[in-house]
Amino acid sequence: MYQGMHAWTRPLRWGLFIGIVAIVVAGTGGSAAESVARWLGEEYERLPWYVTRISALLAYLALTGSVVYGLLLSTKILDRIAHRAVSFTLHQDLSSIGLALALVHAAVLMIDRSVPYSPLEVVVPFSGPYRPLWVGFGQITLAITLLVLLSFYAKKRIGAPAWRRVHYLSFVAFLGATVHGLMAGSDTQAAWVFLGYLVMTTVVVFLFAYRIVLSVAAKRAAAPPPPELPAQARADHMLEPRASAH
Repeated sequence: MYQGMHAWTRPLRWGLFIGIVAIVVAGTGGSAAESVARWLGEEYERLPWYVTRISALLAYLALTGSVVYGLLLSTKILDRIAHRAVSFTLHQDLSSIGLALALVHAAVLMIDRSVPYSPLEVVVPFSGPYRPLWVGFGQITLAITLLVLLSFYAKKRIGAPAWRRVHYLSFVAFLGATVHGLMAGSDTQAAWVFLGYLVMTTVVVFLFAYRIVLSVAAKRAAAPPPPELPAQARADHMLEPRASAH
């Protein structure tokens, strides 16, 4: 079982973290601030577009992390590494972060001058001016993600079986987000972005298949063995004449 790090290592860990941050800030703070200020001055008009792109990629990353954590929890892989309550909380937090970033992504579309969206076009699937089919997948994914997140807070009210059924929609949301990102994302042609989609999708598919294998194996192990015939009944069955084939 996970025991965690010793309490006496906490000051050391925080000291190392603060020291590394101080070194990075001292070494790059001045030049980095000047570069950021210069870039903001040059790209001021395009800031909403950048925010939309960055928030979309981060939302997909958080959603993938939540799905992966959920699969790791269901396969009990994490139980030897971290407390189950901690892992479940992180699983829920990643869903919240992904939803918040997705909402930012949708909201900034209304002020982005590249492809302006009205509030109605942001809310209603398949009604926008830019690749409405693939953007619609993202809008539906956003609604599903919101439903799954709300199920966390309603688990005690609706019961574990119903919560689990709602939670399966996470896989639908992941699929919708992947299709939306690949087909509507402006950065998909970049090699590192496409590779990221490929790696994260591969991880989710592998863990999903592994979860199915474990579930099938568990059901077979729990199934009662077929009843055995008494010795005399088995002997009579073996001596029964069989119909000859003509």
